[in-house]
Amino acid sequence: MGRILALDYGLKRVGIAVTDPMKIIASPLTTVDEARIMKYLREYLPNENVETIVVGMPNRLNGQATHATGAVKKFVAKLRETFPEVKIDTENEQYTSKMAVAAMIAGGMKKKDRIKKSNIDKISASIILQSYLERKEYNDR
Repeated sequence: MGRILALDYGLKRVGIAVTDPMKIIASPLTTVDEARIMKYLREYLPNENVETIVVGMPNRLNGQATHATGAVKKFVAKLRETFPEVKIDTENEQYTSKMAVAAMIAGGMKKKDRIKKSNIDKISASIILQSYLERKEYNDR
């Protein structure tokens, strides 16, 4: 069974989360500078059995695009071109940053760690991934 990798793409950093091999639990993995993300994925994917990459897609409440949607769509196209053997999917990422901060507070993370954008990005990626897993499970019923 292959893992699912989630990416919270940003113009500066990309938060990354991954499932366990059984695809039950979404866990934050790391944060990578945007300039290095393709290199990171080229090294990571062959060593881990990743069958799907899920990218958070920014949309407004009404479903319309945000200022970041175009950049994310370009990134998704580049992923599909670079990794044709991997399924590339998207998941709504609305409010994931706010949810990530709330989760860090609820988990007792110290303020100095909560203000690190890299922590927010990788936890946001895990929220995107968990949402994807829940939606997929619901749709498979």
